[in-house]
Amino acid sequence: MDRRQQKTRKAVFQAFTRLLEHKNYNSITVQEIIDEADIGRSTFYSHFETKDDLLKALCTEIFDHVFSHELMKEKTHDFSEDEKGMEQIVTHILYHFRDSRSYIKGVLLSESGEIFMRYLKEHLMHVFEHAVEEVESDIPKDYMLKSHGL
Repeated sequence: MDRRQQKTRKAVFQAFTRLLEHKNYNSITVQEIIDEADIGRSTFYSHFETKDDLLKALCTEIFDHVFSHELMKEKTHDFSEDEKGMEQIVTHILYHFRDSRSYIKGVLLSESGEIFMRYLKEHLMHVFEHAVEEVESDIPKDYMLKSHGL
């Protein structure tokens, strides 16, 4: 993706999250996103087929960062120097939820919350798979994950 495409994508994400701060996902239209991002309709559709695709892309971007193997210094927290253990990973996730609370609420309180939660669950599964590997137990690892809803 070239710089211009990245800039457009960022503008769309920012417009979408600003709208989510004030409106429920289901009540936001593509036209509102286009207007808020100050882009053309064809530009929006060259990046995303639907509003749901936009939501999926936003979730992917959020979770790819939040669940990254490399934790970096950020405005509200810094785990870049810490050894990456389960406590740091979970704390990092919670910081991001807190920092994103203004728009995540708009996603979770609508039908789109299912999409968000599915992505979250998939990413958490990978985190806990590694943690379960370190647990000494006669209980099968897949049972430990599935019995906790993961």
